[in-house]
Amino acid sequence: MNAIEKASNFVGKTFSFWVLLFACCGFFAPQLFVGYKGWITPLLGIVMFGMGLTLSTADFREVFRRPRDVAIGVVGHYLIMPGLAYLLAIVLRLPPEIAVGVILVGCCPSGTASNVMTFLAKGDVALGVSIASVSTLIAPLATPALVSLLAGKWMAINTGSLFLDIVQVVILPIVLGIVAKTLFRRQAAASVKALPLVSTVAIVLIIAIIVALNRPKLLSNGLLILVAVILHNLLGFALGYLFARLFGMDLAKRKAVMMETGMQNSGLGAALAAAHFTPLAAVPSALFSVWHNLSGSALATWFARRTN
Repeated sequence: MNAIEKASNFVGKTFSFWVLLFACCGFFAPQLFVGYKGWITPLLGIVMFGMGLTLSTADFREVFRRPRDVAIGVVGHYLIMPGLAYLLAIVLRLPPEIAVGVILVGCCPSGTASNVMTFLAKGDVALGVSIASVSTLIAPLATPALVSLLAGKWMAINTGSLFLDIVQVVILPIVLGIVAKTLFRRQAAASVKALPLVSTVAIVLIIAIIVALNRPKLLSNGLLILVAVILHNLLGFALGYLFARLFGMDLAKRKAVMMETGMQNSGLGAALAAAHFTPLAAVPSALFSVWHNLSGSALATWFARRTN
């Protein structure tokens, strides 16, 4: 178990490298991954199950202990990222499939790596975990409603189907993880040590599969999508920080809100896009997953040196 824990810690600390490596593998050797399209949803379910194993009552106590801070983070997340995605789709005149993909990832809950980045930035980790948990739990309602409102201009949206898929892919695995942790405490505590390894493998495989499936379209549309993704992420970080500052939050809280705003659950975006729209609509989520881990790591390193 020590070997697994060491490997898990190493992979967790070098997460950005593995994301970039597997994205390149998916692009340059697509034949290795195109046959695994059906694995995207189960792999995301594994990540969400792992999230359930790590949740504790302390995470939810934090919501009631300082509801104002958590509400600012959650509202900021679902206000800023969907709004930015919609504006970028219009300003950049994105084709319908790409516009829907950018808006979809913008309407997803906080990313699975955002808490790690908050920790690396020496931010308020407890607040970050609470914001991520709440944004994820309300995703079945918030994400379909926002996608329907903002992306309906480009494509017909089946809100009910999106709701059911998010419940099955996100909420159900999280609940099962919480139940497993409650019933099998010792085994769950031991398995948590391997979670960074398992989650990283699942996420990088999702990215590689999406990139491999869309290699031809990436060659023709990749630069446009990458510009949209980079602007979306960086503006999300900036506005998340300013939003928290607007409400008088201290620096540690601002760091948490910034990370939870700018980093999305792009795996969920990719799974929903692949199931409900076109393969091209999943590309923004895949590229977002690659980029936000690189930008988040760099930003966390810089912010770690800043104190109040």
